[in-house]
Amino acid sequence: MSARYGRWRPAVITLGAALLLVSACAKAEDSGTTTADPSAGAQVVQSAAPGAKTCTLEQFGGQKLDLKTAKIGFSQSEKEANPFRIAETKSIKDEAARRGIPAGNLRTTNANSQFNKQISDVEQLLDSGVQLLIVAPLNSDGWDSVFAKASARKVPIITIDRKINAASCADYLTFIGSDFEEQGKRAADKMAAALGDKGSVAILLGAPGNNVTTLRTKGFKDQIAKIAPNIKIVFEQTGQFSREEGQKVAEQLLQSNSDINGIYAENDEMALGAEVALKGAGKQKGDVKIVSIDGTRGAVQGIADGWIHSVIESNPRFGPLAFDTATRFFNGEPIPEDIIISDREYDESNAKTDLNSAY
Repeated sequence: MSARYGRWRPAVITLGAALLLVSACAKAEDSGTTTADPSAGAQVVQSAAPGAKTCTLEQFGGQKLDLKTAKIGFSQSEKEANPFRIAETKSIKDEAARRGIPAGNLRTTNANSQFNKQISDVEQLLDSGVQLLIVAPLNSDGWDSVFAKASARKVPIITIDRKINAASCADYLTFIGSDFEEQGKRAADKMAAALGDKGSVAILLGAPGNNVTTLRTKGFKDQIAKIAPNIKIVFEQTGQFSREEGQKVAEQLLQSNSDINGIYAENDEMALGAEVALKGAGKQKGDVKIVSIDGTRGAVQGIADGWIHSVIESNPRFGPLAFDTATRFFNGEPIPEDIIISDREYDESNAKTDLNSAY
């Protein structure tokens, strides 16, 4: 496989990541169940950079906890109409139940895409006495009031899927998620291959104010400029990570750029909205190459049906890794500042056979 096309790399597991996987397998054996292998959708951790910053319970200044008796808060950022959010919340709840955490000890909130509500939600979770927070942040900035309250109570915060711009081992413990810039680069590789290195491309941007949008855009643009300078980006507009908004923006795009060759959607919901727009504009399968990021069942089915060219996965199944990380932390083990997962990709070669791995 070349360095340019198909940038998926088998994960190189560090000792810490190996312990996570071994721990998960051991717990599964103890409970009489079997954990899924990576090909079935489980998250797999990439190797950490040499000398990467870590945090221990002693450094953080917290107290050892048993998760089975602790009060845990989970803050979801967006309404669970998006398949990513549905799978993410389900993974957290399922893993808590699998570990024997009483349902009443896991308190969940949903901000419904309102940042002020998410801040209020998390502050209320802290006021209710939670001892661990797992947060899927809507925005990357604006968390100072939460940090002040959590720090005063020595409550560690694990952030998942989007990173907060703050100090690890102080404001928060760790970030668990994908390499978003790399996702953008891999999407650019797929687009360049699909277009034969030339043509006009539009970008359906994600919601502003978070590092996912910023890095997926940067990775795509930088990689296109590097490997396919004859591909021109002629249109950019936010679709807010929404299928409805993605469709509206794609309809506007097609009115002003009817000869567009490719659409890079920064999540699958916008890609599926763009598919509807293409059909409404009388386009045929393959006329416009859509490359997206997420790995939802709908988008992978779109590949199988011929409307979407390829999808770079962003795996939402954070439950096992989040709870393994918390367990290691409260046991005194060092936790990396960033825990980066390895994402697969889908195209016409595997969309039909691997559909069940999508979410």
